Amino acid sequence: MKKALIALCSILALVSCNCGSKEVKKEIGIQLYSVRELIGSNEKYAANHEEVFNKLAEMGYTTVETCWYNDRKFFGLTPEQFKADLDAAGLKAISTHTMQNLSDEELANKDFSEKLEWWKNCIADHKAIGCKYIVAPSFRIPSTVEGLQTYCEYFNAIGKLCAEQGLKFGYHNHSHEFNKVEDVVVYDYMLKNTDPQNVFFEMDVYWTVMGKQQPVEYFKKYPGRFTMLHIKDWREVGQSGMVGFDAIFKNADVAGMKNYIVEMEGSSFGDILETSRVSADYLKAADFVKPCYDCAE
Repeated sequence: MKKALIALCSILALVSCNCGSKEVKKEIGIQLYSVRELIGSNEKYAANHEEVFNKLAEMGYTTVETCWYNDRKFFGLTPEQFKADLDAAGLKAISTHTMQNLSDEELANKDFSEKLEWWKNCIADHKAIGCKYIVAPSFRIPSTVEGLQTYCEYFNAIGKLCAEQGLKFGYHNHSHEFNKVEDVVVYDYMLKNTDPQNVFFEMDVYWTVMGKQQPVEYFKKYPGRFTMLHIKDWREVGQSGMVGFDAIFKNADVAGMKNYIVEMEGSSFGDILETSRVSADYLKAADFVKPCYDCAE
């Protein structure tokens, strides 16, 4: 009997999520834009990144979504150097925000071949730092449905390039995508006219609510399209009461969510690292957040 009880306790001590016998902790990502006051320039990054990355890892963040990609470098560093900085803190870059808008000429002639050459280098650089996802954080919304269709075709082409290299391409919304162009809702048009095989959506749940929409309703309307989510509040996650995170996570399977990223616009404490800690603690303690979504990672 004693041995049986010990064995049972050992089993219960493990988190079950189809990950074999390996103990699993909650995977929590953070968008580095959140800590822009500390590392939002090449100079700030050089001075503060080691302390910031170590503190984020200590809080329980396991992955980052990066930004500040310019001239084939991250924060002025080569992909190899940037990856080494993350590795040193035990973090990995799972995603990025980067974009190249079409010029007026490209939008008119529907020729974005030159932009696709830029994307080929971009994909190679993000693959080098270990990214799984490349996400367009926004785009210059055209004034016509024809222009919107051109952007959908552009996103499909980028997504195809990413897929060829084993990455996935997605789009991140703000609130203005819920406005209309020629009587069609931009966000819905994008969901309907991008190829699910090549384009996923990273729903920013806060901006969706600010756009007077309900995230879960979109999950149900377009199931499986939301591979990533931005788990976000105006400040600390879960503090405002504006966003129903419990319903969002309980419908994560409907959404198709594999990974989520925390982002903060500001801090109630005047200290973004304290806000990052409070947000991580909220998600680690929430019983509606599963320990593991993409167990293959």
